Amino acid sequence: MRSDHRPLAVFDLDGTLADSGHRQHYLEGRRRDWNSFFSAAVDDPPLPEGVRLVLDSAESCEVRYLTGRPERCRRDTVAWLAEHGLPEGQVYMRREGDRRPARHTKLGILKRLGREREIRMLVDDDELVCDAAEQAGFTVVRARWAKASAALKDAQEREGRT
Repeated sequence: MRSDHRPLAVFDLDGTLADSGHRQHYLEGRRRDWNSFFSAAVDDPPLPEGVRLVLDSAESCEVRYLTGRPERCRRDTVAWLAEHGLPEGQVYMRREGDRRPARHTKLGILKRLGREREIRMLVDDDELVCDAAEQAGFTVVRARWAKASAALKDAQEREGRT
């Protein structure tokens, strides 16, 4: 993995590049099974729209990945990206125990990256993350190609888990 001076294209994973629909049932009901939800991510099929966009972006940008997945998922996440032929790039993950909403954790990382490099775009499916990034002056592509999950949206905002 090389770092260069091209602009950055920053991509979310779940709901943007990875179809997490098959594991949403772990988040439904009163007791959410986070361990099973994240363990099943290795079986996520890629989302063709997101894959096309990240491959196209890699021609003119350095790709980075920004996910709300916890750090303990790093090995499986990096393997998933490689298995599906996605560009190499640094992966930013949620620190263990960090339960802030994704719009706060991701925006903090984006701002830090933006102080060092031009960010050409953020691609994310979380509307609140997109809104916060746009308000901070970032160019956003809203990934609206996966079926939205009410349970996942609630978990992202209220529980700060992904």
